[in-house]
Amino acid sequence: MRTEQIIELASIYLAELPGHEFDVLEVAKPVSPDAALNLVKIISKLSPMVGNLIEFNTCEYLNDQAAFTNLGRWIRQDPGFPDTVFIGNVTPTPGFEIKAWFPLATEITARFKDSQSHFLLNNTYVALMAWLPENLIFGRPTIIDIEIIPAFTIAKARDDHYHNPPSYVVLEPGDTSLRTINLQQTNTNGLRFQGDVNLLLEAEAIVASWGPDGTTYRTDVDYQAKLQQLIYKFPYRVDTNFAKMDRIQHPAIEAFKSRVGQTLFHGRTISDWNRVLSSSYAQVIKDALNQTFDVRDIGRDVVKEDSSEQSLGNG
Repeated sequence: MRTEQIIELASIYLAELPGHEFDVLEVAKPVSPDAALNLVKIISKLSPMVGNLIEFNTCEYLNDQAAFTNLGRWIRQDPGFPDTVFIGNVTPTPGFEIKAWFPLATEITARFKDSQSHFLLNNTYVALMAWLPENLIFGRPTIIDIEIIPAFTIAKARDDHYHNPPSYVVLEPGDTSLRTINLQQTNTNGLRFQGDVNLLLEAEAIVASWGPDGTTYRTDVDYQAKLQQLIYKFPYRVDTNFAKMDRIQHPAIEAFKSRVGQTLFHGRTISDWNRVLSSSYAQVIKDALNQTFDVRDIGRDVVKEDSSEQSLGNG
């Protein structure tokens, strides 16, 4: 079986994950509306840990599929890129980089910084997975939706979106193959111009001298050397927000975000739940959670019932 066939087969199985609950942890139901309100504020902090658990369990899920039994085995690379690779009699090695997204967060915070030059063989794909607790803010992690995207197209969309010399420069990591594995670099970096107007005009003249295609991003050594000369001559700073997947403007990622937002979940779309849970009025949040998930202050209800019985008895 060829690399692309392994990727295609795995993608078919991964496409069946929406609705699947991963039995990796469970958040208990809040005992009161106030407890639910506090949980709304902190539930997103679980996302990094749950993301790692989803990566591991996705690997196990693929290995449970009988179609791969006589072909090889999926293993998780930690650390390493991509997260999951298929070890078998197939070259180049197929792999998936798994990016978990908690859609009640403000954006897809996962980054994708690997150089597009590493994906020329088209053997690595990104599995973008949206997840929520089965009861929105409590219960077990549940996969809401999944999108499989060729890694090369994401890297190229990122570079095309950000690269705009001299104002913004994307730099390749360079050849680090002679270093030990732990020191090898595959990540690109984004740098913003920090000079004044006069320096910017000077930098623009240099970029113009590169010809009509001078602002088109390329990974070759000659073009990267020009970019290096630019950042040595003028002041630049590293952009700490570079390569966030939410900002790459890849068509498939944008379509995925829209589709997840319109997904019905416990009677509302996820976008609507986002609106409700981000309300500045605590009572709006409490009422919505009580109406859908019966999140009540059980202790107070018991007190009320006892008081009612006492009143009836006294009567």
